[in-house]
Amino acid sequence: MNKPENLRPPCPPALLDALRMQFGDRLNTTQAIREHHGKDESAFPIAPPDAVVFPQSTEECVEIVKLCAAHHTNIIPYGVGTSLEGHVLAINGGVCVDMSHMNSILAVNVEDLDCTVQAGVTRKQLNQHLQHTGLFFPIDPGADATLGGMSATRASGTNAVRYGTMRENVLGLTIVLADGRIIKTGGRSRKSAAGYDLTRLFVGSEGTLGLITEVTLTLYPQPEAASAATCTFPTIDAAVRTVIQTIQLGVPIARCELLDAITIKAVNLHSKLGLREAPMLFCEFHGSAASVKEQAETVQAIAREQGGMDFEWATRQEDRTRLWQARHDAYPACLRLKPGGRAMSTDVCVPISKLAECIAETNKDLRGTTIPIALFGHVGDGNFHLAIMVDPHNPADLAEAERVNHNVVHRALGMGGTCTGEHGIGFGKLDFLDAEHGEAVSVMHAIKQSLDPHNIFNRGKVIRTKQM
Repeated sequence: MNKPENLRPPCPPALLDALRMQFGDRLNTTQAIREHHGKDESAFPIAPPDAVVFPQSTEECVEIVKLCAAHHTNIIPYGVGTSLEGHVLAINGGVCVDMSHMNSILAVNVEDLDCTVQAGVTRKQLNQHLQHTGLFFPIDPGADATLGGMSATRASGTNAVRYGTMRENVLGLTIVLADGRIIKTGGRSRKSAAGYDLTRLFVGSEGTLGLITEVTLTLYPQPEAASAATCTFPTIDAAVRTVIQTIQLGVPIARCELLDAITIKAVNLHSKLGLREAPMLFCEFHGSAASVKEQAETVQAIAREQGGMDFEWATRQEDRTRLWQARHDAYPACLRLKPGGRAMSTDVCVPISKLAECIAETNKDLRGTTIPIALFGHVGDGNFHLAIMVDPHNPADLAEAERVNHNVVHRALGMGGTCTGEHGIGFGKLDFLDAEHGEAVSVMHAIKQSLDPHNIFNRGKVIRTKQM
């Protein structure tokens, strides 16, 4: 893992006094609250902020930014802490801005298929609100993350193969810049050729360029019918070939997830299921009743050609929910493979034609490892993960995890892929970003320096900023 940068001293008492005067008991400096906000789902050690503040409006966010800017103090935006690359860790101290009080759904435009929410609204909260409109928001990273955090990390998840990622589904943003200005990017129209695409600049910026306070999103009609299916395979390669043929045939599959035998074993223990402990695909199909049936039958035929077994359908909502909850629980389930351990998660994505080769070569690496490693992912769009189980206090575990992670990332880059399909850079993948983008990283640095000249936003994340 990269060592975190250490660029600035802790925030000054004068700043805490000013924030306390402005926010009263919505400024918290107790150890328990600070430690809660200084950890995420990664294997990195806790790095608590100096204080946590809970704004309730964009205007209050402006006041926080202005005060922190005046004291050159780091600002760490916080949703619910489900990130996997240390995004919310206060590795350089500072003030954590918890957006949980900004959880209002501001507008739902049913006829236009869009909505606007405050950044602290979670995806489940939004979909519950939309329940009787006939619409839904499909981006599903598993965790009930905030939509501001999902925008900041360019999240995706199980539905990305059909509905895209946050990049394709954020229409516009309200952002507080480092100098306290409020800007609105994008809009509600489905296309625009007006100037630079600032929305795409901030989606995926991981809180390093500004503070996202409102998000305008694309919504979708709830499908007339949906069916989930599972199928086991004799090998991972057979499962991956099934996915590749499905995509190349143009089957509009909504979700397509791969879990290896180790992951299935962990899921069975965690979710009390009785699935065959073999490589398995979890699929879902959306559309009319007839089209869903046709899609499932097509995939079943492809799977059979590859030795697929135990093909089962689930059409009832409760059965599909239980199935996908088990898939989403794969990450916490894998923690059972090493009691007391943590998971270092890889996150590569490659062109779909390279997926089978990338996974096959990765599996060769895994045969000689001494620590538990599970493989699963969103193979419908070429994205897969390794959950590498480590004792964070054991140097040998960490060294082995680093070796495996290094190999899989550089293999993916050599195939025209990326070091992160959805988790982001944080501070753990700084070297990989350099390897992937080369001289383009200097352009990212110039953008950071232009928008945040005093480096107050999420210092030490995404790009190295020691010279700022």
